[in-house]
Amino acid sequence: MNSIWTFEDVNLFNLLCPHKFKAYKACHDFDAYKKTDYIYFEDDAANKVYLIEKGKVKIGYYNEDGSEVVKSILSKGDLFGEKAILGEEIRDEFAQSLDNNTSICPVGVDTMHELIRDNKTFGLRIYKFIGFKFKRLERRLQLLLFKDTKTRLIEFLDELCVDYGYDCKKTGDHVINHPYTQKDIASLIGTSRPTINILLNELKEENYLDFNRKEIRILKKSA
Repeated sequence: MNSIWTFEDVNLFNLLCPHKFKAYKACHDFDAYKKTDYIYFEDDAANKVYLIEKGKVKIGYYNEDGSEVVKSILSKGDLFGEKAILGEEIRDEFAQSLDNNTSICPVGVDTMHELIRDNKTFGLRIYKFIGFKFKRLERRLQLLLFKDTKTRLIEFLDELCVDYGYDCKKTGDHVINHPYTQKDIASLIGTSRPTINILLNELKEENYLDFNRKEIRILKKSA
């Protein structure tokens, strides 16, 4: 199954960061952000793309009534602000740090275009990522429009199994060591944190899963 929520299992930072390229290494710096710091706002100039060295970043926008809509929550190795590569000049979303020690690799659009032109592997990875991201957002929209909240949660947990899970040989459970809070999950599937807590406990009572703050276990089905 292809992942909806992250770009396969590839650390884009290791592949794409200009710091890894000799020609850019000497003059390249990283930016540090604390929790709730904004990397950019809506209507800012779109003249850079960003790679996450460590930490988590929320991408979203605000409705006319001021309510926040979360498009994605990204972590180490992810790329964001990539629409600037395709010609976006003004941001239509915000990017905000969710951790106190977030480290970001900013890359100027001109530099990115040079790297794409000079390195075919680099360019293919970038364009594959952008195409995959559009498919992921389309799939997420379908889930929000056509599935009830419990089904959205179960499908999200299936995707977490792909991205962060492993099979426990001792019990046969699918164990998910994930970076998300209940608030993060609620934002991503379009509901509230109290609703997520209720649904997780409901699924626990149904012996579908067990969970704690950092781990979810999809329990092995009895024969």
